Amino acid sequence: MVFINLPVADLERAKAFHEALGYSINPAFSDDTAACVVVSDTIFVMILTAAKFTQFTDKAIADVDTIEVITSLSAASKDEVHRIVDAAVAAGGTEDRPGMDLGFMYQRSFTDPDGHRWEYVWMDPQAVQDGRPAQ
Repeated sequence: MVFINLPVADLERAKAFHEALGYSINPAFSDDTAACVVVSDTIFVMILTAAKFTQFTDKAIADVDTIEVITSLSAASKDEVHRIVDAAVAAGGTEDRPGMDLGFMYQRSFTDPDGHRWEYVWMDPQAVQDGRPAQ
């Protein structure tokens, strides 16, 4: 399983943002300082208030003008890439780069309201199986 832990400025806003993308919140692992966003059966995003996040590190939290990581997740289709990114923009995120279509791979990215960058990628299953781009 993968757990991505992210600090957020406003927990309720962050929960609503992720729910707008079609994800659910697992109440068993959520309280007034954190929420567990269920992306899939194996991927979870823990959104944490800054106070809660600092309990897990002695380092300063990066501000919204810096970037340390780009979280890339796969999508089942190009349409799913569009659905998620369009929903993110409608819910207050910003599309920060134009989509990239390489034929065998398609991706779009956005920054959420807390400044975290996300990329959603679709890859042609045959190209993945073959280990080379489709012609």
